[in-house]
Amino acid sequence: MLFNSIEFAVFLPIVFLLYWYVFERPLRLQNLLLIAAGVVFYGWWDWRFLGLLLFTSGVDYLVARGLMRVERPARRKLLLGLSLAANLGLLGFFKYYNFFAEGFHRAFTFLGHAPDLHTLHIVLPVGISFYTFQSLSYTIDVYRRDLEATRDPITFFAFVGFFSQLLAGPIERARHMVPQFERPRTFRTDLARDGLRQILWGLFKKVVIADNCSFYPDLVFGDPAAYGGSAHLLATVIFAFQIYCDFSGYSDMALGIAKLFGFELMRNFAYPYFSRSVAEFWQRWHISLNTWFRDYLYIPLGGSRGGRWAVARNTFIIFAVSGLWHGAAWHFVVWGVVSALFFLPLVFFGDRKRYVRPPAEWRWLPSLREAGGMAFTFMLVCIAWVFFRATSLDHALLAFDRMASDSLFSLPPLERPKSLKIFVLGTAIMLVLEWMNRGREHGLQLDGRWSRPLRLALYYGLVALIVLYAPSDGGDFIYFQF
Repeated sequence: MLFNSIEFAVFLPIVFLLYWYVFERPLRLQNLLLIAAGVVFYGWWDWRFLGLLLFTSGVDYLVARGLMRVERPARRKLLLGLSLAANLGLLGFFKYYNFFAEGFHRAFTFLGHAPDLHTLHIVLPVGISFYTFQSLSYTIDVYRRDLEATRDPITFFAFVGFFSQLLAGPIERARHMVPQFERPRTFRTDLARDGLRQILWGLFKKVVIADNCSFYPDLVFGDPAAYGGSAHLLATVIFAFQIYCDFSGYSDMALGIAKLFGFELMRNFAYPYFSRSVAEFWQRWHISLNTWFRDYLYIPLGGSRGGRWAVARNTFIIFAVSGLWHGAAWHFVVWGVVSALFFLPLVFFGDRKRYVRPPAEWRWLPSLREAGGMAFTFMLVCIAWVFFRATSLDHALLAFDRMASDSLFSLPPLERPKSLKIFVLGTAIMLVLEWMNRGREHGLQLDGRWSRPLRLALYYGLVALIVLYAPSDGGDFIYFQF
């Protein structure tokens, strides 16, 4: 079930009314309702994969309970290993079996042997990369004694299966969310109003911007040999805004929906294209995944201890693993490696924690230095996006070859000009509102700055744009494939 679908527009009000007016007391009934809602929401895609979600969640619940009773280090490590094997084993099979099977076949063929390894036609369960990492955070935190395992299975399954962020995050931490499921919740008008604004903002970014421009990168990257350098450059810039509006739009809707039910999820995007360095970009982009890798991989590897070369090694590993997390293909791995190469100069020569405040914090416009930093960072990010968006490593290299040719200086073909105009209009509105609110959580937090009539006019205007310019062929969110 998609957030931008008619089915969800019916589903959400029903769950909301039941949650606050029928199952308000006791707390266990509210959590049971959220479990049922998560089952319907996830099963709407394919009910057969509900078993995977139930299996991994059940293993992690039992492992965490065992960790609370066991004191011997060897047995605790064994229990944690069981959780890792269950979660990463299923993730590895469904997402990476064919990738590694093909890799082994090519390697042995190169050495003169041709092993009989068969690939499988495997359907990737939607959201598996997200809910396995979220559930793993629970067992790891219990193992580290950063969190006490909950005794109530209803609380735990409500946490793992919360429909607001089940399919594409944010990847929540158990120590942040489980306590919210354990304590009574009361309806907060201010939180619900902000949630509705954030849902509107996310839906606007997804439907008006991302869905109206998605066709152009599809055309160019789908057949790179047929287009010149200018078309590839335009497609890359368009894709940069498409993936941001698509994914941050989903995250905004997820956070807004959670607020309707009295929950506060972690922020997943913090206006990353206003970043003044690559390091700042990765502090603002897909925050839940990047901090997950920081907490559960980077720090255990040694983190920032051991000198710059050790930091560089750990950083390189994190980016490479992040690339592989995004997809079982070499162009995703290279995207991670290229992103690491852009980041590493800051490890050796720069201050990775230099920017802790928003740009032009007390001014309307950025300084020349800030504007230059944002432009340069955006350029580097776009270079990396070519590897991310390409359908293969060869196609990515072909795209760069086209952009290095004389065709870069020709006019790009402009297919579906009406959709591109809507994309430009929507992007302009988004950039203005996000720049105005760069110190706040999302682009529609205007209370205290705009009068009520102006705010209402803006809200109704965005609704009108959504209704008028939602393309009929708008589809899944990009990150559903990961």
